[in-house]
Amino acid sequence: MSGFVKVVEVGPRDGLQNEPQALPVAARVELVEQLADTGLRHIEAGAFVSPRWVPQMADSGEVLRRLGRRPGVRFSALVPNQQGLEAALAAGCEEVAVFAAASEAFSQRNINCSIADSLRRFEPVLALARERGVRVRGYVSCVLDCPYGGPVAPQRAGEVAQRLYELGCYEISLGDTLGKGTPDATARLVEHCAERLPLAALAGHFHDTFGMAVANVHAALQAGVRTFDSSLAGLGGCPYSPGASGNVATEDVLHLLHGMGYATGVDLPAVARLGTAISQRLGRPNASRAGRALAAAGGERHP
Repeated sequence: MSGFVKVVEVGPRDGLQNEPQALPVAARVELVEQLADTGLRHIEAGAFVSPRWVPQMADSGEVLRRLGRRPGVRFSALVPNQQGLEAALAAGCEEVAVFAAASEAFSQRNINCSIADSLRRFEPVLALARERGVRVRGYVSCVLDCPYGGPVAPQRAGEVAQRLYELGCYEISLGDTLGKGTPDATARLVEHCAERLPLAALAGHFHDTFGMAVANVHAALQAGVRTFDSSLAGLGGCPYSPGASGNVATEDVLHLLHGMGYATGVDLPAVARLGTAISQRLGRPNASRAGRALAAAGGERHP
C-alpha cells in the first residue's frame, strides 16, 4: 500500500482531559510544541469548556496564545457553544471542533438535549466561524455503541455526520466512544457514512477499551478513510466504561501505517520517546504497545 494518511493528535485535549492529574500551562505548551517537532501537523491543543467540569482544560486560551503559529501546523480546540468559540477566537485559534452524538440517550445524558437540538445550537457557531475564516471540525460520539442505549445503527451515525457536514464542518470524526467496535462494524459504519458525505471528509476516532482500536483503524483504512485521531501513549480514557484504556495510541497507529507503506510525515521514534516521558510525568503506564517496544529497542524497525 502507499499514499498519505493524516494523523490528528488529540492527546493534549481528549487525552489530558481524562487524566486525573492536571498539567500546568507551561507543561501543556511544551508537550504540544514537542509533538509538532515530531512532524505532527494537526494537534488538538485545548478545549474552551467550563473549568469547573473539566479542570484539566483550564487556561486553554493561554495555551493557544503561547503556542503562536507554526507554518504548516494547525492547533485546534474544542468548543461546546458560541461562548467557547468567541474565547477561542480571542486566543487566535484558527480551527475549532464541535461535537454531537449518534445516540439520543447519550445526548440527553451528556448535554441535556436531543440530537436535533444540539445540532441547532451549532448553527450560530458555524456561522460565526465561517464569518471569521475559522475552520470547524465535527465529532460524532457513540457511533457504534452507547453506554445507555446499546448498539447504535450505522444509519443513525451517518445522519448526524451528514448534518454536521451540511452545517459547514469540513471533516467529521467518527468516535467509537466506548471502544466496543469491531472491524466488521467499523466497515459498515464507514460504508453508510460514505453514502451521505464524501469519504475524504471522514476521520476515524477509536478507543481501545476492548483492544480493537488498531484493528478498527485497519478496517477503516481498507474502507478508504485516510484521517485518524490518536493520542500520545494512549492518554485519556472513557469515563463511561469502567476500565476503559482510552484513545488509540499515536505510536500504535503510526506503527501500523508505516508498516503498511503509508506516509505520515511523523517521526515514530520521537513520538515514542515523548510517550514514555509524558507517561512517567503523569505517573501512569504507557498504553502504547509499539511505544513501549520502541523505547526498549531504541528505534523503529520493520521486517
